[in-house]
Amino acid sequence: MAKTEIRLATLEDAKEIYAIYEPYILNTVISFEYDKVPLEIFQERIRKISFQYPWLVYTIDGEIAGYAYCSLHRERAAYAWDCECSVYIKDSQHKKGIGTALYKALFELVQAQGVYNIYSLICVPNEGSVALHKKFGFTEVGTYYRTAYKFNEWRDLLVMEKHLRETEGAPGKLIPVNELEKDFVKEVLKKYV
Repeated sequence: MAKTEIRLATLEDAKEIYAIYEPYILNTVISFEYDKVPLEIFQERIRKISFQYPWLVYTIDGEIAGYAYCSLHRERAAYAWDCECSVYIKDSQHKKGIGTALYKALFELVQAQGVYNIYSLICVPNEGSVALHKKFGFTEVGTYYRTAYKFNEWRDLLVMEKHLRETEGAPGKLIPVNELEKDFVKEVLKKYV
């Protein structure tokens, strides 16, 4: 039986994570990037995001099969309690529950950090991604029509949102992921594999 694990990503994972991401850049409209990303730049993305939010990897026998992370939704201070989520699965590992497991752990961690709202921006049509987000209680907020140009066509971007808590009164300070209690983080990561 295969050994599965969800854990926090490290900079040493960048090459393996990027190997999953690159086909999304080069072959799909799921990513709006056009070109390959140099490894150093991709490592810097992981470092910058992981400073504040969880970046999780799902491994099977030590090999990364998928990853998910939350990142800053908007830069202005008043948006500090919102984040944006992303999940990418290795092509050979789709339809095995990896995205669901990653999202369960990811959303529990960001809720513990004090996040109120999670957003997902999806190039449509993308029935699989829309269904996954609806499964987690995301609702459609609106669409940016013909907002991105890739593969010789203008693309629409669906915005979905999920509320993690009621927005009454002033929010508390957002806790960086590395300041969450270590035992709590370990428990969450073990819970969903």
